[in-house]
Amino acid sequence: MDVLALWQGFYNDPWFWQYPMATLAISMLTFLTVAIPWTIVAWIDPPSLKKYKIQQKPFEMKKYLWPSFGRIIINNMILIGLLILFWPLMKLTAVHNWDLPAWYIIILQLLFFVLLDDFLYYWMHRYMHENKWLLKHIHSVHHRIRNTCGINGNYMHWVEYVLTAGLALVGPMLIGAHIYVVWIWVAIRQIEGADGHIGYDVPWNPAHLFPLYKGPVYHDFHHAKFKGNYAGFLPYLDEYLGKTHIPAYLRYLKGRKAGLTAIEITQQEEALRNSQRQRQG
Repeated sequence: MDVLALWQGFYNDPWFWQYPMATLAISMLTFLTVAIPWTIVAWIDPPSLKKYKIQQKPFEMKKYLWPSFGRIIINNMILIGLLILFWPLMKLTAVHNWDLPAWYIIILQLLFFVLLDDFLYYWMHRYMHENKWLLKHIHSVHHRIRNTCGINGNYMHWVEYVLTAGLALVGPMLIGAHIYVVWIWVAIRQIEGADGHIGYDVPWNPAHLFPLYKGPVYHDFHHAKFKGNYAGFLPYLDEYLGKTHIPAYLRYLKGRKAGLTAIEITQQEEALRNSQRQRQG
């Protein structure tokens, strides 16, 4: 009974609801706030946005819309169970709700979280492609969708979902961040997770306000081409950690700098493929 009372004490602790539970709630609310409007846009697929559509083919709505919501529910139920299980250990970390640091310290901490998470995510993501077992049994779930919309951002195997969530907490745990800073960070991380799957490269996308972030094009090419572009926020990692940029993505960037729209670049790519087939034939 003493052991039972001890465990009940953990879960009656307000810090349990403020730290893991509120963090998870803010994370999912942020994701859905970004993902749902863009998913509606993808469902309508308005002609006025055709020139901004990264892949000039239909979104896979009928097949993956409701399964994406199902994955979100199931994955978060599993994550809640794991947070409850590991709460005694999480409680020992240095994340706190004492005095907030100065604003410039918060900015530096958030920048550190982005840099660390992206470095760790790059290697995890890349390994999931290079390890045949992980690719077949875990990561292939996320890659069932080739032309993604916003809600598909969290369509993944529960193991990958838990690992991705765990990586996001490494930075805050290492430095002992204030819980408010943790909330800001997980919101930023989920904005990126949703935005990377929206399927449109619109110039007025507010996510472009994040420094160093290149928008949804980077990850969209990863879904379209499968190998390469392994980072989350920072495409430079592909340059310096193994030359893993997708060539078509680099050509896309050159086309955008030249003033071409997404549809014009797609037409250019199609002409390039036809020329290559003719030379090979």
